[in-house]
Amino acid sequence: MTGAAGRPGGDAGGGRVRPVVALVFATILFVALVIGGIGILSLYRNEDPIAAPEFGILPGVIGVLIAAAVFAGVLWTSVRREHPSFWGAVWTAAASFLAYVVGIAVVGAVSTGDPVLALGVSGRLVTQGFAVIVAASALVSGWGGIALVRTRGGRPRWPWEDRDGI
Repeated sequence: MTGAAGRPGGDAGGGRVRPVVALVFATILFVALVIGGIGILSLYRNEDPIAAPEFGILPGVIGVLIAAAVFAGVLWTSVRREHPSFWGAVWTAAASFLAYVVGIAVVGAVSTGDPVLALGVSGRLVTQGFAVIVAASALVSGWGGIALVRTRGGRPRWPWEDRDGI
């Protein structure tokens, strides 16, 4: 059975990745890069990202989840367009950065009851580079998600897979 362009199975040799699939891949990549990047920076600096013992782990985890949700929401506005612009990755990175910092500040203030400590922790995340990891991860992942939707390449094919060449 031959499909479009005479290729078996109807593979036309190209076509864009569906926006939902690109969004899922980009969001998974974003979370992986954030966790890995913050872990590596923490090991390199030999210090915890959140050095306040009263804070615990919950504000950091929820901050990453909030950043991931904002990442997915802002990137979705870009990838669902007919011809998405790569500028969408910049907006996605800025929104994810802000969501991470503000999310940790709010959750930290609620969980500890000390808004000054929460703002101090958020400020330290920015000045020590941990929040910059979030922005860089969002920029790379957002660009990749947009690139998946914009490109029209197909899967790699060996020369012997093309029945027309036989």
